[in-house]
Amino acid sequence: MKRTTIMLPEELKSEAEHVAQLSSRSLGHVIRDALQREVERHLNPREDPLFNLETFDNSGPDDLSTHHDDYLYGGKEL
Repeated sequence: MKRTTIMLPEELKSEAEHVAQLSSRSLGHVIRDALQREVERHLNPREDPLFNLETFDNSGPDDLSTHHDDYLYGGKEL
């Protein structure tokens, strides 16, 4: 590992220390975990289910434009 110095607002540092104490981890561990999640979020963006639908050729249901959330996130089947 490489040692890195960062500047944190006092309130953020205090909250991170509290999280570390509650989870029985070091402050460094909490910061590394948070940084890892942020890096992964940017390098591996979550794929939106919209792009998995094959409805761009007008073969989808007639009410897709008004009930798209139901089709994408549950409730209705294509």
